[in-house]
Amino acid sequence: MKSYKVVASGAPLEEHESDRPVPKGKQVLIKTIACGVCHTDIHIHDGYFDLGNDNHIPSRMNETLTMGHEIYGELVEVGEDVSDVEIGKKYVVYPWIGCGDCYECNRDMEHYCAPFTAENLGVSVDGGYGEYVLVKDSKYLFDAGNTPDELAGSYACRGLTAYSALKKANPKKGDSIVIISAGGLGLLALKIAIAAFEVKAIVVDIDDEKLATAKDFGASEVINSKDEGAVAKVMELSGGAASTVLDFVGSEASVNFGYSLFGINKGGLYVLVGLLGGKFDLPLPLHTFTARTISGTYVGSMQEMKELMDLVREGKIEPVAVETRPASEASDTLADLKAGKIKGLVCLKH
Repeated sequence: MKSYKVVASGAPLEEHESDRPVPKGKQVLIKTIACGVCHTDIHIHDGYFDLGNDNHIPSRMNETLTMGHEIYGELVEVGEDVSDVEIGKKYVVYPWIGCGDCYECNRDMEHYCAPFTAENLGVSVDGGYGEYVLVKDSKYLFDAGNTPDELAGSYACRGLTAYSALKKANPKKGDSIVIISAGGLGLLALKIAIAAFEVKAIVVDIDDEKLATAKDFGASEVINSKDEGAVAKVMELSGGAASTVLDFVGSEASVNFGYSLFGINKGGLYVLVGLLGGKFDLPLPLHTFTARTISGTYVGSMQEMKELMDLVREGKIEPVAVETRPASEASDTLADLKAGKIKGLVCLKH
């Protein structure tokens, strides 16, 4: 089988040939059809996350890792203890697999499994940049219904992350929320916010072309944060001040802009999702006086994945377009994504 591996941080991916894995016990083997490429892949490839002030935290990358965690493929072989899935059927793979024997895993929060014990596909074990992916258990396979092949895998990370973040925000029907980012993750969040939560979404970005797409996708309003008076405009559209901000960028600039949208109002909720990096100076007395909450969110649980895929199969979340590229262009695709040349979602096809 062919796979495209990280051999050194920041270096071009290399094509490798290896034997096709053989599943045993509860394991299943997926033949990759499409694998989404998201910004997390950039950080894994770079080898670090930016903490600001030139400080970095290493990403967890094993030597010669096959990245790719947004996996969609055909079930082609199962271990001797598997009987609950259908060979030949297509599935989305939940990649946030834990060790199975820690506090978080035992309370059905595998995505919180510690970094050095987790078995996340495409992050700590080989993933969907390879032609085949060995999955620990059939319970991680989800039916995507009639979802287009090129989009289905995106629900395992970007879609799930957006859904989980929205659940933390817990908006009520008709509420107005602010979504920072009109990139691939932001657009999926917009679609899910409208379909699953029936809210109005003001979308903020620095790219007018992406904002135009967000408007076409159903945003109630779009604002370029670089424009003069952008903060005041968003606050006006939010009824005087924002009450809920979901930041899918996670940079110093985005957090400084987004946090200012609360004005002097009390009780604002800031859900931080993106991992672009940097730091944020928080005025502690103001944060206390205004009774605000900053909540981090990390992908989503198996239960949230089930809820999301139920919505997907029922056709409640309108599909978004996805650019497709051959898997052999994995390195170029990562470079283009890092350079901001990809406007929405992109996947690799084997």
